[in-house]
Amino acid sequence: MRVCVVGGGGREHALAHVLGRSCEVVVTPGNAGIVGSTPVPAEEIAADLYVIGPEAPLVEGLADKLRARGKLVFGPGADGARLEGSKGWMKQLLVSAGVPTAAHGTFSEAAQALKFLDTLGDLFVIKTDGLAAGKGVLVTEDRAEADAAVRDYISGEAFGDAGRRVVIEEGLSGPELSLLALCDGNRAVCLAPAQDFKRVGEGDVGPNTGGMGAYSPVPQAPLSLVEEVMERAVLPTLAELQKRGIDYRGVLYAGLMLTTEGVKVLEYNVRFGDPEAQVVLPRLHNDLAEMLAQAAAGQLCVEPLYSDDAAVTVVCAAQGYPGSARVGDAIQGIEAANASEGVTVFCAGVASAPVAVGAPHKQPDSFAEGDKSLALRGGGLVTAGGRVLSVTGQGPSLAAARERAYGGVAQIDWPGRYFRGDIAWAGISDNLERSA
Repeated sequence: MRVCVVGGGGREHALAHVLGRSCEVVVTPGNAGIVGSTPVPAEEIAADLYVIGPEAPLVEGLADKLRARGKLVFGPGADGARLEGSKGWMKQLLVSAGVPTAAHGTFSEAAQALKFLDTLGDLFVIKTDGLAAGKGVLVTEDRAEADAAVRDYISGEAFGDAGRRVVIEEGLSGPELSLLALCDGNRAVCLAPAQDFKRVGEGDVGPNTGGMGAYSPVPQAPLSLVEEVMERAVLPTLAELQKRGIDYRGVLYAGLMLTTEGVKVLEYNVRFGDPEAQVVLPRLHNDLAEMLAQAAAGQLCVEPLYSDDAAVTVVCAAQGYPGSARVGDAIQGIEAANASEGVTVFCAGVASAPVAVGAPHKQPDSFAEGDKSLALRGGGLVTAGGRVLSVTGQGPSLAAARERAYGGVAQIDWPGRYFRGDIAWAGISDNLERSA
Protein backbone atom coordinates (compact mmCIF):
# COMPACT_ATOMS: atom_id res chain seq x y z
CA MET A 1 0.00 0.00 0.00
CA ARG A 2 1.19 3.52 -0.80
CA VAL A 3 0.13 6.13 1.75
CA CYS A 4 0.26 9.90 1.34
CA VAL A 5 0.55 11.80 4.64
CA VAL A 6 -0.38 15.48 4.44
CA GLY A 7 1.45 17.86 6.76
CA GLY A 8 4.93 18.76 7.89
CA GLY A 9 5.25 18.54 11.66
CA GLY A 10 6.17 16.10 14.40
CA ARG A 11 2.74 14.47 14.20
CA GLU A 12 3.22 13.75 10.49
CA HIS A 13 6.71 12.38 11.13
CA ALA A 14 5.24 10.02 13.75
CA LEU A 15 2.50 8.96 11.33
CA ALA A 16 5.05 8.31 8.58
CA HIS A 17 7.31 6.44 11.00
CA VAL A 18 4.57 4.05 12.12
CA LEU A 19 2.91 3.70 8.71
CA GLY A 20 6.37 2.96 7.29
CA ARG A 21 6.44 -0.33 9.20
CA SER A 22 4.21 -1.85 6.53
CA CYS A 23 3.77 0.67 3.70
CA GLU A 24 5.50 2.95 1.25
CA VAL A 25 5.00 6.49 2.59
CA VAL A 26 5.21 9.88 0.92
CA VAL A 27 4.75 13.07 2.97
CA THR A 28 3.62 16.42 1.60
CA PRO A 29 5.03 18.95 2.16
CA GLY A 30 6.89 17.22 4.99
CA ASN A 31 10.12 18.78 6.20
CA ALA A 32 13.86 18.34 5.81
CA GLY A 33 13.94 15.79 8.64
CA ILE A 34 11.28 13.45 7.21
CA VAL A 35 12.44 11.01 4.56
CA GLY A 36 9.92 10.77 1.73
CA SER A 37 8.98 14.47 1.86
CA THR A 38 7.90 16.17 -1.36
CA PRO A 39 6.58 19.63 -2.29
CA VAL A 40 4.09 18.03 -4.69
CA PRO A 41 0.48 18.73 -3.52
CA ALA A 42 -1.60 15.80 -2.31
CA GLU A 43 -4.00 16.19 -5.24
CA GLU A 44 -1.11 15.38 -7.62
CA ILE A 45 0.21 12.35 -5.70
CA ALA A 46 -0.92 8.82 -6.58
CA ALA A 47 -1.62 6.85 -3.41
CA ASP A 48 -3.93 4.14 -2.08
CA LEU A 49 -4.71 6.07 1.10
CA TYR A 50 -4.46 9.74 2.09
CA VAL A 51 -4.00 10.67 5.76
CA ILE A 52 -4.46 14.37 6.49
CA GLY A 53 -2.52 15.48 9.55
CA PRO A 54 -3.12 19.18 10.37
CA GLU A 55 -6.44 20.87 11.05
CA ALA A 56 -6.13 23.72 8.52
CA PRO A 57 -6.39 21.61 5.31
CA LEU A 58 -9.27 19.67 6.86
CA VAL A 59 -11.17 22.85 7.65
CA GLU A 60 -10.43 24.07 4.12
CA GLY A 61 -11.97 20.92 2.63
CA LEU A 62 -9.00 18.95 1.32
CA ALA A 63 -10.63 15.65 2.29
CA ASP A 64 -13.72 16.60 0.27
CA LYS A 65 -11.61 17.45 -2.80
CA LEU A 66 -9.77 14.14 -2.66
CA ARG A 67 -12.95 12.10 -2.09
CA ALA A 68 -14.57 13.85 -5.04
CA ARG A 69 -11.79 12.28 -7.13
CA GLY A 70 -12.58 8.83 -5.76
CA LYS A 71 -9.68 8.71 -3.31
CA LEU A 72 -9.67 6.85 0.01
CA VAL A 73 -9.16 9.51 2.68
CA PHE A 74 -8.71 9.38 6.43
CA GLY A 75 -9.85 12.76 7.72
CA PRO A 76 -13.24 14.46 8.05
CA GLY A 77 -14.76 16.68 5.42
CA ALA A 78 -15.12 20.41 5.96
CA ASP A 79 -18.52 19.93 7.60
CA GLY A 80 -17.11 17.66 10.33
CA ALA A 81 -13.93 19.72 10.64
CA ARG A 82 -16.05 22.59 11.96
CA LEU A 83 -15.64 20.87 15.34
CA GLU A 84 -12.18 22.42 15.40
CA GLY A 85 -12.66 25.23 12.89
CA SER A 86 -15.28 26.91 15.09
CA LYS A 87 -15.13 26.43 18.84
CA GLY A 88 -18.51 28.13 19.16
CA TRP A 89 -20.12 25.63 16.77
CA MET A 90 -18.41 22.79 18.61
CA LYS A 91 -19.80 23.96 21.96
CA GLN A 92 -23.29 24.23 20.51
CA LEU A 93 -23.02 20.66 19.20
CA LEU A 94 -21.85 19.40 22.61
CA VAL A 95 -24.91 20.93 24.23
CA SER A 96 -27.21 19.37 21.62
CA ALA A 97 -25.56 15.98 22.13
CA GLY A 98 -25.79 16.21 25.93
CA VAL A 99 -22.03 15.99 26.37
CA PRO A 100 -20.71 17.43 29.67
CA THR A 101 -18.66 20.59 29.14
CA ALA A 102 -17.83 23.88 30.84
CA ALA A 103 -20.33 26.73 31.07
CA HIS A 104 -19.60 29.01 28.14
CA GLY A 105 -20.69 31.76 25.80
CA THR A 106 -19.72 32.90 22.29
CA PHE A 107 -19.36 36.59 21.51
CA SER A 108 -18.38 38.96 18.72
CA GLU A 109 -18.93 42.18 20.70
CA ALA A 110 -16.61 43.12 23.54
CA ALA A 111 -19.30 44.67 25.77
CA GLN A 112 -21.36 41.47 25.86
CA ALA A 113 -18.27 39.33 26.40
CA LEU A 114 -17.08 41.45 29.33
CA LYS A 115 -20.54 41.27 30.88
CA PHE A 116 -20.43 37.46 30.64
CA LEU A 117 -17.11 37.45 32.51
CA ASP A 118 -18.98 38.96 35.47
CA THR A 119 -20.99 35.73 35.78
CA LEU A 120 -17.95 33.49 36.14
CA GLY A 121 -15.76 32.59 39.10
CA ASP A 122 -12.09 33.32 39.64
CA LEU A 123 -10.66 31.44 36.65
CA PHE A 124 -11.31 32.65 33.11
CA VAL A 125 -10.73 30.87 29.80
CA ILE A 126 -10.68 32.97 26.62
CA LYS A 127 -10.47 31.20 23.24
CA THR A 128 -10.48 32.27 19.63
CA ASP A 129 -13.46 30.81 17.79
CA GLY A 130 -11.26 30.05 14.77
CA LEU A 131 -7.94 28.31 14.25
CA ALA A 132 -4.91 29.89 15.92
CA ALA A 133 -2.26 27.15 15.67
CA GLY A 134 -2.91 26.01 19.24
CA LYS A 135 -2.06 29.44 20.68
CA GLY A 136 -5.45 31.15 20.83
CA VAL A 137 -6.24 30.18 24.43
CA LEU A 138 -5.74 32.24 27.56
CA VAL A 139 -6.32 30.75 31.02
CA THR A 140 -6.02 33.34 33.78
CA GLU A 141 -7.17 34.33 37.26
CA ASP A 142 -6.42 37.97 36.46
CA ARG A 143 -9.66 39.73 35.49
CA ALA A 144 -7.79 42.66 33.97
CA GLU A 145 -5.80 40.27 31.78
CA ALA A 146 -9.02 38.52 30.74
CA ASP A 147 -10.63 41.86 29.83
CA ALA A 148 -7.61 42.89 27.79
CA ALA A 149 -7.57 39.55 25.96
CA VAL A 150 -11.24 39.87 25.03
CA ARG A 151 -10.63 43.32 23.53
CA ASP A 152 -7.47 42.23 21.71
CA TYR A 153 -9.10 39.09 20.30
CA ILE A 154 -12.33 40.70 19.10
CA SER A 155 -10.52 43.69 17.61
CA GLY A 156 -8.42 41.31 15.53
CA GLU A 157 -5.24 42.71 17.02
CA ALA A 158 -4.19 39.41 18.64
CA PHE A 159 -5.19 36.69 16.14
CA GLY A 160 -6.76 38.44 13.16
CA ASP A 161 -10.07 37.06 11.94
CA ALA A 162 -9.65 33.87 14.01
CA GLY A 163 -10.27 35.87 17.18
CA ARG A 164 -13.02 38.27 16.12
CA ARG A 165 -15.42 35.81 17.72
CA VAL A 166 -14.45 34.50 21.14
CA VAL A 167 -15.58 31.60 23.26
CA ILE A 168 -15.44 32.33 26.99
CA GLU A 169 -15.63 29.45 29.45
CA GLU A 170 -15.67 28.94 33.16
CA GLY A 171 -12.32 27.68 34.38
CA LEU A 172 -12.25 24.00 35.34
CA SER A 173 -9.70 22.31 37.57
CA GLY A 174 -8.31 18.79 37.60
CA PRO A 175 -5.94 16.61 35.56
CA GLU A 176 -6.23 16.92 31.77
CA LEU A 177 -6.48 13.91 29.50
CA SER A 178 -6.33 13.42 25.74
CA LEU A 179 -8.38 10.64 24.21
CA LEU A 180 -8.25 9.93 20.47
CA ALA A 181 -10.89 7.82 18.74
CA LEU A 182 -10.85 6.49 15.20
CA CYS A 183 -14.25 6.95 13.52
CA ASP A 184 -15.66 5.41 10.33
CA GLY A 185 -18.89 7.44 10.22
CA ASN A 186 -20.84 4.97 12.32
CA ARG A 187 -18.42 3.28 14.71
CA ALA A 188 -15.62 4.58 16.90
CA VAL A 189 -12.73 2.79 18.63
CA CYS A 190 -10.56 4.41 21.24
CA LEU A 191 -6.78 4.67 21.06
CA ALA A 192 -4.57 4.65 24.15
CA PRO A 193 -5.06 7.69 26.41
CA ALA A 194 -2.30 10.28 26.65
CA GLN A 195 -1.63 13.38 28.71
CA ASP A 196 -0.05 16.44 27.15
CA PHE A 197 1.47 19.62 28.56
CA LYS A 198 0.24 22.86 27.02
CA ARG A 199 1.93 25.55 29.12
CA VAL A 200 5.42 26.59 28.09
CA GLY A 201 6.88 26.58 31.60
CA GLU A 202 7.62 23.87 34.11
CA GLY A 203 4.89 23.47 36.69
CA ASP A 204 2.30 24.46 34.04
CA VAL A 205 3.06 28.18 34.05
CA GLY A 206 3.28 30.68 31.23
CA PRO A 207 1.37 30.95 27.96
CA ASN A 208 -0.28 28.08 26.14
CA THR A 209 1.63 26.40 23.33
CA GLY A 210 0.91 23.74 20.75
CA GLY A 211 2.21 21.25 23.33
CA MET A 212 5.53 20.78 25.12
CA GLY A 213 5.40 17.02 25.69
CA ALA A 214 3.16 14.04 26.39
CA TYR A 215 3.11 10.54 27.81
CA SER A 216 1.14 7.31 27.51
CA PRO A 217 -0.30 5.29 29.22
CA VAL A 218 -1.86 7.55 31.85
CA PRO A 219 -2.23 6.09 35.38
CA GLN A 220 -5.31 8.27 36.04
CA ALA A 221 -7.11 6.80 33.02
CA PRO A 222 -8.12 3.17 33.68
CA LEU A 223 -10.29 1.24 31.23
CA SER A 224 -13.42 2.22 33.19
CA LEU A 225 -12.70 5.92 32.58
CA VAL A 226 -12.05 5.35 28.88
CA GLU A 227 -15.37 3.52 28.59
CA GLU A 228 -17.12 6.39 30.40
CA VAL A 229 -15.67 8.94 27.98
CA MET A 230 -16.72 6.86 25.00
CA GLU A 231 -20.27 6.46 26.32
CA ARG A 232 -20.79 10.02 27.59
CA ALA A 233 -18.83 12.01 25.02
CA VAL A 234 -17.45 10.37 21.88
CA LEU A 235 -20.42 8.19 20.88
CA PRO A 236 -23.06 10.90 21.57
CA THR A 237 -20.97 13.34 19.52
CA LEU A 238 -20.70 10.91 16.62
CA ALA A 239 -24.47 10.31 16.82
CA GLU A 240 -25.16 14.06 16.76
CA LEU A 241 -22.90 14.46 13.72
CA GLN A 242 -24.84 11.68 11.97
CA LYS A 243 -28.10 13.38 12.92
CA ARG A 244 -26.84 16.48 11.12
CA GLY A 245 -25.96 14.48 8.03
CA ILE A 246 -22.20 14.55 8.65
CA ASP A 247 -20.29 11.38 7.72
CA TYR A 248 -17.30 11.71 10.04
CA ARG A 249 -14.34 9.52 9.01
CA GLY A 250 -11.19 10.44 10.85
CA VAL A 251 -9.83 11.11 14.32
CA LEU A 252 -12.06 12.59 16.99
CA TYR A 253 -9.68 13.94 19.60
CA ALA A 254 -11.32 14.77 22.92
CA GLY A 255 -9.47 17.16 25.22
CA LEU A 256 -10.83 16.33 28.67
CA MET A 257 -10.72 17.64 32.22
CA LEU A 258 -11.13 15.14 35.07
CA THR A 259 -13.08 17.36 37.48
CA THR A 260 -14.55 16.52 40.87
CA GLU A 261 -17.95 16.57 39.10
CA GLY A 262 -16.83 14.00 36.55
CA VAL A 263 -15.26 14.07 33.09
CA LYS A 264 -15.93 17.18 31.01
CA VAL A 265 -14.97 17.89 27.39
CA LEU A 266 -12.80 20.98 27.03
CA GLU A 267 -12.70 20.79 23.25
CA TYR A 268 -12.61 18.51 20.25
CA ASN A 269 -9.90 18.41 17.61
CA VAL A 270 -10.37 16.70 14.28
CA ARG A 271 -6.87 15.22 13.84
CA PHE A 272 -4.19 13.33 15.71
CA GLY A 273 -2.81 15.42 18.54
CA ASP A 274 0.69 16.80 18.41
CA PRO A 275 2.58 15.72 20.56
CA GLU A 276 0.11 12.96 21.59
CA ALA A 277 0.65 11.13 18.28
CA GLN A 278 4.33 10.82 19.14
CA VAL A 279 3.53 8.65 22.19
CA VAL A 280 0.27 6.91 21.19
CA LEU A 281 1.17 5.71 17.68
CA PRO A 282 4.61 4.16 18.41
CA ARG A 283 2.97 1.90 21.06
CA LEU A 284 0.44 0.52 18.57
CA HIS A 285 0.78 -3.19 17.70
CA ASN A 286 -1.76 -3.11 14.84
CA ASP A 287 -1.01 -2.26 11.24
CA LEU A 288 -1.87 1.45 11.36
CA ALA A 289 -2.41 1.69 7.61
CA GLU A 290 -4.97 -1.12 7.72
CA MET A 291 -6.88 0.54 10.55
CA LEU A 292 -6.95 3.96 8.89
CA ALA A 293 -7.96 2.47 5.55
CA GLN A 294 -10.84 0.61 7.20
CA ALA A 295 -12.05 3.80 8.88
CA ALA A 296 -11.73 5.75 5.63
CA ALA A 297 -13.83 3.09 3.86
CA GLY A 298 -16.51 3.15 6.58
CA GLN A 299 -15.68 -0.41 7.64
CA LEU A 300 -13.64 -0.15 10.84
CA CYS A 301 -13.55 -3.62 12.40
CA VAL A 302 -10.15 -3.86 14.14
CA GLU A 303 -9.64 -3.16 17.82
CA PRO A 304 -6.42 -1.32 18.72
CA LEU A 305 -3.78 -3.40 20.50
CA TYR A 306 -0.92 -1.79 22.36
CA SER A 307 2.51 -2.65 23.64
CA ASP A 308 2.89 -2.83 27.41
CA ASP A 309 5.74 -0.34 27.04
CA ALA A 310 5.25 3.29 28.03
CA ALA A 311 6.19 6.26 25.87
CA VAL A 312 7.23 9.80 26.80
CA THR A 313 7.93 12.61 24.34
CA VAL A 314 9.70 15.88 25.14
CA VAL A 315 9.39 18.82 22.77
CA CYS A 316 12.56 20.79 22.15
CA ALA A 317 11.64 24.33 21.15
CA ALA A 318 13.50 27.31 19.72
CA GLN A 319 14.33 30.37 21.77
CA GLY A 320 11.35 32.73 21.92
CA TYR A 321 8.62 30.09 21.47
CA PRO A 322 5.60 30.42 21.67
CA GLY A 323 6.27 33.98 20.55
CA SER A 324 8.64 34.90 17.75
CA ALA A 325 11.06 31.96 17.55
CA ARG A 326 14.72 32.22 16.66
CA VAL A 327 15.54 30.22 13.51
CA GLY A 328 18.58 29.20 11.47
CA ASP A 329 20.62 27.57 14.24
CA ALA A 330 22.49 24.34 13.39
CA ILE A 331 21.10 21.30 15.22
CA GLN A 332 23.60 18.86 16.67
CA GLY A 333 23.13 15.35 18.03
CA ILE A 334 20.03 13.98 16.28
CA GLU A 335 21.83 10.87 15.04
CA ALA A 336 23.34 10.18 18.44
CA ALA A 337 19.91 10.47 20.08
CA ASN A 338 18.31 8.23 17.44
CA ALA A 339 21.00 5.62 18.01
CA SER A 340 20.13 5.40 21.72
CA GLU A 341 18.06 2.45 22.89
CA GLY A 342 14.32 3.17 22.80
CA VAL A 343 14.70 6.71 21.44
CA THR A 344 13.16 8.18 18.27
CA VAL A 345 13.46 11.82 17.21
CA PHE A 346 10.51 13.29 15.30
CA CYS A 347 11.22 16.46 13.32
CA ALA A 348 8.93 19.49 13.05
CA GLY A 349 10.41 22.99 12.74
CA VAL A 350 13.55 22.07 10.80
CA ALA A 351 15.11 22.94 7.45
CA SER A 352 18.13 21.74 5.50
CA ALA A 353 21.37 23.60 6.04
CA PRO A 354 23.26 24.63 2.87
CA VAL A 355 25.56 21.91 1.54
CA ALA A 356 29.21 22.92 1.34
CA VAL A 357 30.72 22.72 -2.14
CA GLY A 358 32.25 19.27 -2.61
CA ALA A 359 30.69 17.91 0.59
CA PRO A 360 29.51 14.26 0.43
CA HIS A 361 25.75 13.76 0.26
CA LYS A 362 24.16 10.50 1.36
CA GLN A 363 20.63 9.74 0.20
CA PRO A 364 18.90 7.12 2.39
CA ASP A 365 18.00 3.92 0.58
CA SER A 366 14.70 3.47 2.41
CA PHE A 367 12.35 5.19 4.83
CA ALA A 368 13.50 2.96 7.69
CA GLU A 369 17.15 3.80 7.05
CA GLY A 370 16.47 7.48 6.47
CA ASP A 371 14.41 7.76 9.62
CA LYS A 372 17.55 7.00 11.62
CA SER A 373 19.86 9.11 9.41
CA LEU A 374 18.27 12.53 9.43
CA ALA A 375 21.46 14.54 9.89
CA LEU A 376 23.01 12.97 6.77
CA ARG A 377 20.47 14.62 4.48
CA GLY A 378 21.77 17.72 2.77
CA GLY A 379 24.18 19.68 4.96
CA GLY A 380 22.46 18.82 8.22
CA LEU A 381 19.44 20.44 9.83
CA VAL A 382 18.80 23.92 11.19
CA THR A 383 15.94 25.28 13.27
CA ALA A 384 13.05 26.66 11.22
CA GLY A 385 10.12 26.99 13.63
CA GLY A 386 8.98 27.15 17.23
CA ARG A 387 8.60 23.47 18.08
CA VAL A 388 11.71 22.01 16.48
CA LEU A 389 11.84 18.36 17.57
CA SER A 390 9.96 15.81 19.68
CA VAL A 391 12.21 13.27 21.38
CA THR A 392 10.28 10.10 22.23
CA GLY A 393 11.51 7.46 24.63
CA GLN A 394 9.93 4.03 25.03
CA GLY A 395 10.57 1.63 27.89
CA PRO A 396 9.04 -1.04 30.13
CA SER A 397 7.79 1.59 32.58
CA LEU A 398 6.90 5.27 32.50
CA ALA A 399 10.03 6.02 34.52
CA ALA A 400 12.22 4.12 32.04
CA ALA A 401 10.58 5.79 29.04
CA ARG A 402 11.06 9.20 30.64
CA GLU A 403 14.73 8.50 31.37
CA ARG A 404 15.30 7.48 27.75
CA ALA A 405 13.47 10.53 26.39
CA TYR A 406 15.49 12.97 28.47
CA GLY A 407 18.65 11.00 27.68
CA GLY A 408 17.92 11.64 24.00
CA VAL A 409 17.23 15.32 24.68
CA ALA A 410 20.60 15.64 26.43
CA GLN A 411 22.39 14.58 23.22
CA ILE A 412 20.72 17.25 21.08
CA ASP A 413 21.72 20.89 21.12
CA TRP A 414 21.51 24.25 19.37
CA PRO A 415 21.78 27.83 20.67
CA GLY A 416 18.75 28.80 22.74
CA ARG A 417 17.21 25.30 22.81
CA TYR A 418 14.40 25.08 25.38
CA PHE A 419 12.45 22.16 26.86
CA ARG A 420 10.40 21.43 29.96
CA GLY A 421 12.07 19.20 32.52
CA ASP A 422 8.91 17.92 34.18
CA ILE A 423 7.17 15.99 31.38
CA ALA A 424 5.49 12.80 32.74
CA TRP A 425 6.80 13.35 36.26
CA ALA A 426 3.27 13.64 37.64
CA GLY A 427 2.38 10.27 36.10
CA ILE A 428 5.40 8.65 37.71
CA SER A 429 4.62 10.26 41.07
CA ASP A 430 1.05 8.99 40.82
CA ASN A 431 2.33 5.47 40.18
CA LEU A 432 4.62 5.68 43.20
CA GLU A 433 1.73 6.85 45.42
CA ARG A 434 -0.49 4.01 44.19
CA SER A 435 2.17 1.39 44.93
CA ALA A 436 3.11 2.83 48.34
